Amino acid sequence: MLARVLLLLVSMTFFTSALLRSAKPAPPSSGLLVVTNQREHTVLVVDPDNRRELAKISVGVNGHEVIVSKDSRFAYVPIYGNSGVGRPGTDGSTIDVIDLRDRKLAATIDLGKPLRPHRAEFGPDGLLYVTAELANAVDVVDPSTRKVLAEIPTGAPQSHMLVLSPDGRRGYTSNVSSGSVSVLDLQKRSLIATISVARSVQRISISADGLRLFTHDQDAPRIALVDTATNKITNWIALPDVAYASAPTPDGRWLLAASSSASRLHVVDLQTLKVVRSFELPERPSEILIRPGGDIAYVSGTGAGKIAVLDLQSWKIQPPIDLTPGVDSLAWAGASN
Repeated sequence: MLARVLLLLVSMTFFTSALLRSAKPAPPSSGLLVVTNQREHTVLVVDPDNRRELAKISVGVNGHEVIVSKDSRFAYVPIYGNSGVGRPGTDGSTIDVIDLRDRKLAATIDLGKPLRPHRAEFGPDGLLYVTAELANAVDVVDPSTRKVLAEIPTGAPQSHMLVLSPDGRRGYTSNVSSGSVSVLDLQKRSLIATISVARSVQRISISADGLRLFTHDQDAPRIALVDTATNKITNWIALPDVAYASAPTPDGRWLLAASSSASRLHVVDLQTLKVVRSFELPERPSEILIRPGGDIAYVSGTGAGKIAVLDLQSWKIQPPIDLTPGVDSLAWAGASN
């Protein structure tokens, strides 16, 4: 009798182990990363918890940036062209729309003319705002009809990146070659002001309360801090390296700043405006995404094809997500996908 019981226990243990070995990784508990890959002309759907690529969808040449709709159903990828900002090459005129549920290209929005569209953001009004570099403007697109409704002038060339105020009343572009920030009235669809920052700048971020903007001098290791109430630079944040991208944490305490040239991430205390810690990153970091909840930051490494993962509670770097060289923009899709 005892022998039979032991044999049954051994059999059950073996069967359970086999099931565990054959089981697929658990689905992500919080959501999915949506990642553009410039080199492959693709959008990647990535499970960040299990660190694996779930899908790869081809898009036009090239999609640099991506934004996900509020319901996490669609991803919108402006098709920029085959060159970098200010360099000769093709001039994109479309936005590819990815169905994240079916994981396929669903539609292409025609912007009507060559624009080099780059960064897109959804406003609280449900409209899509996208930088249109060749028009020195931001285009306003209705995602339901997939039509361009208006074009808001920025008053400066190479309006490359865009952020919106939390209330959706203001838009702010970083204008690379003119080294400035444009302030837009999104309701009147007009230019309010152009703020001179440096000889050249890259990327822009905004605090969760909408009171402060951050943009990055490309000739000196410093970040301009702009007061959105006055549209003036109120402080400079000194860094060890020239910053390419930044992202403030949702609680307003920290600013993460990535240096593409040095492949490092610096953490700035926004109370003292001082760097308090730094981390090594995969080659040529280009974009920072802090996921909802503010507990994890992802940093894309375009050169290495890796996504760095930083735990913002323990301040520990976790194992990276290994993808392919060319990964660039990051967006977040809710767990329903």
